[in-house]
Amino acid sequence: MADCFPDTQDNKPRVPISLSRVGVTGVKKLVKLERKNKRPIILIPTFDAFVDLPSDQKGIHMSRTPEAISEVMEEATKSQSIRTENICEEIVNKMMEKHEYARRVEVNMTSDYMFNRKSPVTEKNSQEMAKLIAKAVGTRNGNEIIIHKYIGTEVVGMTVCPCAQESVKEADKRKLLEFLDEETTQKVLDTVTFASHNQRGIGTILIEVPKGEEVSADDLIEIIEESMSSPVCGLLKRPDENATVMNAHTKPVFVEDCVRNMVEKIIEKYSNLPDDTKVTLRQINKESIHRHDAFAEKVSTIAQLKEEMKI
Repeated sequence: MADCFPDTQDNKPRVPISLSRVGVTGVKKLVKLERKNKRPIILIPTFDAFVDLPSDQKGIHMSRTPEAISEVMEEATKSQSIRTENICEEIVNKMMEKHEYARRVEVNMTSDYMFNRKSPVTEKNSQEMAKLIAKAVGTRNGNEIIIHKYIGTEVVGMTVCPCAQESVKEADKRKLLEFLDEETTQKVLDTVTFASHNQRGIGTILIEVPKGEEVSADDLIEIIEESMSSPVCGLLKRPDENATVMNAHTKPVFVEDCVRNMVEKIIEKYSNLPDDTKVTLRQINKESIHRHDAFAEKVSTIAQLKEEMKI
């Protein structure tokens, strides 16, 4: 009976303009990911999915998009081994089938991702949260569909400003020289840790996953955390707080340093990926003494990063 209703979407629009992206956002599902030798992960991902729309069609068949997501997620729940970027890839394939007029399909997924962390001194167990990101983009080239898929994470950490720390050190040096000689003053400067202002850093990596390759979200979390002054932890006793602050102040970094550190570690970990593999690395530092935030980003390929690193 439903087939008797007209498809208004197939009419010609009054204004014949093509649209880049039309679709749905905020579709929530549940999925269980099995992992080798580790506990399974339960995710409640949120999907945004889009197709392009030609100039001679009034609208997309909107219900087909959440339908495609539901069908793929139903199959994913039966699988013993599935990766989030592959889920996005399968949704792209389904949407290409259902939206035969589309030349481009894009699916984005984000989800909270829990990982375990021990506090640095007391080794208290703490459940920490990162954001898991997956993406797939498909383009239709005649009868062929070309899909690029991506995996990424967004992680919160701590950064210490090198500039402010040097200023504090210089000011303290001048005070010490008022009653200590140069040699003793230098010994003090080499011994103590100097204050600086801190930022809550938000690091993001999004990396293409070529066919036949795997990229671990846990590896990306570790790379982002190690690129900042210090990881942060939800559960810290006083010895842990002291260690976190002291350790962070021995590794002051600018927002630019964080991204460059990510580049170095990505090349160390994933130098095996094809040269044309796309990588996006981003750091945002939520400033504590300014009303603005600091931002740095690198968008490149593995080959370009290796070239710049002279590898």
